[in-house]
Amino acid sequence: MKKSGNTNSQQPVSLEKIGEEGTQPGDVWQLRLYVAGQTPRSVTAFANLKKICEDHLAGRYNIEVVDLVKHPQLAAGDQILAIPTLVRKLPQPLRKIVGDLRDTERALVGLQLGPAAPEK
Repeated sequence: MKKSGNTNSQQPVSLEKIGEEGTQPGDVWQLRLYVAGQTPRSVTAFANLKKICEDHLAGRYNIEVVDLVKHPQLAAGDQILAIPTLVRKLPQPLRKIVGDLRDTERALVGLQLGPAAPEK
């Protein structure tokens, strides 16, 4: 019996195609926010994320907050090098945004929730 090198039946999809397709209206977004304790920056990041989700994903998101002060071993799983960091687990592809998410436009583009504003 031979094993093939690629057992995945799906064909690879280009990033351009992913950007064009976007996400489906019913998709539930799985978001993980890595923070270090209850610092002002961590609290701000969570508040900004919550507002973005309520404004753009109302009822279609789950936020998991991982406190690396309490669980430092969890940083390795998503290769977290800076905090706060937001990781979009679902929908695929995985996306990461570092910072407190105060720049809503940048956060939306990073999450692929909205197109980049056209340059003037």
